[in-house]
Amino acid sequence: MSMPPPVTPSAAPGPVPNHLAWAIVSTVVAFCLCCVVGAIPGVVAIVYSAQVNKKLNLGDTQGALQASANAKTWCWVTTGLAIFGLLLNVWGFMTGANEQYMMMLQQMQAAQ
Repeated sequence: MSMPPPVTPSAAPGPVPNHLAWAIVSTVVAFCLCCVVGAIPGVVAIVYSAQVNKKLNLGDTQGALQASANAKTWCWVTTGLAIFGLLLNVWGFMTGANEQYMMMLQQMQAAQ
């Protein structure tokens, strides 16, 4: 019974970006602007970002490239949700919806 040959790291076609900083920043911003809805894809982006360097260290260049592509996709989704949340907040401020929401909360608290 022979042992399989050891895995040797293959040469990467260039640096493989992990997008970790983008994933963290977009997650925090999306969480602040959209609550949990924005944070869920951000956490997915962080997980894929963290996989990139691990896979590169194991010599799995193809896996690292795939994890990088997945991280980038989820970063864009999170960024889009953050922008959407920002637009909703601006709209709420401009139309006075925020004041109506605060009045509704105060009425609910007074009823208790």
